[in-house]
This record gives sequence, C-alpha cells and structure tokens, in this order.
Amino acid sequence: MGGDGRPDRREGDDGPDGRQVEGGWRLSGSLEEFLAITGAYLRSRPAPHTVALTVSDALGRRGLDLYGDEPPRFGWRAVSGEVSAVLLWTPPFVPMVVGGDEAAARELARVMAGGEGPAPGGVGAPVEQARAFAGEWARTTGQATRRSFRKRLCRLGTLRRPALPPGRARSAGEGDRATLERWHDGFAADVGATAGLGAGAWVDAGLARGGIRLWEDGGRPVAMAVAMLPVAGSVRVTTVYTPPALRGRGYAGAVTADLSDRVTAGGDEAVLFTDVANPTSNGLYRRIGYEPLAEFEEYAFEAGRGEDTH
Repeated sequence: MGGDGRPDRREGDDGPDGRQVEGGWRLSGSLEEFLAITGAYLRSRPAPHTVALTVSDALGRRGLDLYGDEPPRFGWRAVSGEVSAVLLWTPPFVPMVVGGDEAAARELARVMAGGEGPAPGGVGAPVEQARAFAGEWARTTGQATRRSFRKRLCRLGTLRRPALPPGRARSAGEGDRATLERWHDGFAADVGATAGLGAGAWVDAGLARGGIRLWEDGGRPVAMAVAMLPVAGSVRVTTVYTPPALRGRGYAGAVTADLSDRVTAGGDEAVLFTDVANPTSNGLYRRIGYEPLAEFEEYAFEAGRGEDTH
C-alpha cells in the first residue's frame, strides 16, 4: 500500500499511456487516440453518452486545458476488439464511466487506485456502475465513499407547450453578459457545483455558439435555458435557471419549451439531466414532454476509512 492509501502498482502494469492494465482497460492521455478508438461506440448511443460526446468535442475544439491545468485522462475497455466501456476524466471534475457493467467498473476502480498521478476525488456513472466502482474503491484504498448526487437523464418525446406567461423568447447577446454571469453563479450555487469554467468563460462559450435562450418579460430577462452544440444528432439542454424572486410564474417552462422546439426543429433530439431529488424540475420537464431514459449517480471519496454509503 502506498503512502497515499493507494496500493502499490503491480509489476507488469504499464502507465497511463495506454498499454497493459487490468481486465482489458487501457488508459491514455491522447484525445486523438481516445476518439479514434471510442468514437464509434460513443456515437452509437448519443443520448446516454451525451456528456462524454460534448466534453470530448469541446476538448477537441478548445484545447485540453479547457477545464484546468491538470491534463485530461482517457480510457476504454475492449472485449474481443469491441469497445464496451469508456473513461473520461477532466480534472477538477470527477471521472465519468460510460457504459460497461459492474465488473468493468470494479476493474477500473482497481486500475485507478493502483495508478500513478493524483487520485480521483469521486466518480460518476450509471447507477449500478457507480456503486460498483465506489464499493471497490473503498475496499481497495480504505477510503470512505459518499453518494453526492443522483440525476436522471430524460429525452424529449412529443413536445407539449405549457401555458405561456407574459413575454417572449429571444437569444442572449453581449448586452446580457452581466445578467448571464450572475445567473451562472446562481445556478451553480443552487446545484452545489464546485468546479467549472467560471462565469466569464461560460458566457463566452455560450454566446459564441448561440446556445443561450432567454425569456424576457417587460423588457428584462427573467429566465434562461442553454443548449450545447449538437453532437451525433443529439443536443443537451442545460442550465435552466430563474432567479429566486421570479420563480413560480412559468418562465422556466416557457424558455425550456422554446429552446427544445428549436433543437428538434433542427433535426436533433433534445436531452437533459434533472436532479432526482427535485420534484419541481422533474414535474416541469415531464409536463413539457421529457421522458426518463436512465439514472446516474456521483460519489465523493473522502479521507479516512469507511464503507461506501448509498
């Protein structure tokens, strides 16, 4: 066991440049290699793989330092030459495990626990894979793990427009920057986000792709919804926000429905994540026509010994 609580690497394992590790997993620091090997797999299920698709696309367009100074790490597990699971880790965010099964998640936990470099502070994955990874991490490292978030992926079926409040929808522009930066920080506080691009960079990116849609009432913005760039025929709607003093008036539903309509009119499917513990947002998206597709969990790894908790 190493001094940081992680086991010493086994003789015969190779480092994070993509060669021999446990159970068919390969790790790499190369985005090009990662996309060449996993691209077809990720695009085969664009809705469940939406985050990995949009994050890898953004890294390719804007550089590997997009999310911070620590370089991203990539991985994949191949069975009989076919990719069956993927790892995408962009510090300071927790690693994402995409696809695979519980055995693959446990194998990856052992690989990452025995690897060089900084240890992850948690993991995010479909529910069963997340629990398997967290449990194996606790057993291997002795660290406590704690479920920090559970979210539901939804896909738009038939759009049902809500009764519209006063006002209209419009695209955000440079003149909205101060408002958008405040709302970015308000949204981050609401969801407990501790890492991200920062308000200024987030606004820059959203305005550059024309992805921020506002609802305006009485000449002032009152709510927003944001669309990522389309990847593999899918667009993720994100950052739906209304300032606290303006909630309960239908603004969020109106702007989300408007943005969702624009996404599907362009020929793409619309997907979004919602906090399972938030009945208000779940009810809103269901009324608009979003249907549950899958659930995901995130776990935080904490200093000290302990069992994983769900």
